[in-house]
Amino acid sequence: MTSMQTTALPALNLTAEAFAALALRRLRAEPPAFGDVISRPRGDHELQPAPMSQPDEAAAIPAAVLIAIVPRPEGPTVLLTQRAAALRNHSAQIAFPGGRVDAVDGSPVITALRETEEEIGLARERIRTLGFLDAYLTGTGYRIVPVVALVEPPFSLTINTHEVDEAFETPLSFLLDPANHRREGREWKGLYRTYYAMPFGDRYIWGATAGMIRNLYERLVG
Repeated sequence: MTSMQTTALPALNLTAEAFAALALRRLRAEPPAFGDVISRPRGDHELQPAPMSQPDEAAAIPAAVLIAIVPRPEGPTVLLTQRAAALRNHSAQIAFPGGRVDAVDGSPVITALRETEEEIGLARERIRTLGFLDAYLTGTGYRIVPVVALVEPPFSLTINTHEVDEAFETPLSFLLDPANHRREGREWKGLYRTYYAMPFGDRYIWGATAGMIRNLYERLVG
């Protein structure tokens, strides 16, 4: 694993109210459509040392995640999960709550809210959507729409242990500080691949989750 330097950019230390106001100005008001030629999907393919073509968006599995911002007296946080260690794919990795789009969902918002409720028991009545990031294409064949939202405390969680080992909060100020956005790499399927990583204490936030956090930062910075 190799650490790589990122571009020097300002950190964003925002209150929850300032974050919401900035998000409403800078984020997409509508979910990104398939084949959007104005704003191409972001993704793992952008980060590789050797040029790599964008994966086939039409062939990707549609999914959505919730980037949930929680107002706290000490500063806003981001709600994350650690996937269950017993899962076949991406076990024990840090992730946003979310999952595949069901045919009956109708929108990425419904998918993100439904999956969040199923995984950690967060009631959708406590969630206020602010906007959307560009779609994110993963190396494992998913097209993820990140839904950015505020969560109104107080709330309670009920962890679905079949999918998630735990839920936790990480300071938004840490995640929006580019000094914490490390570029690392490792060999995967015979090729050297790079990705963002944002280690926080004993939490190793990396891959698509870290990539979407970086995209959120870039959107807010403008």
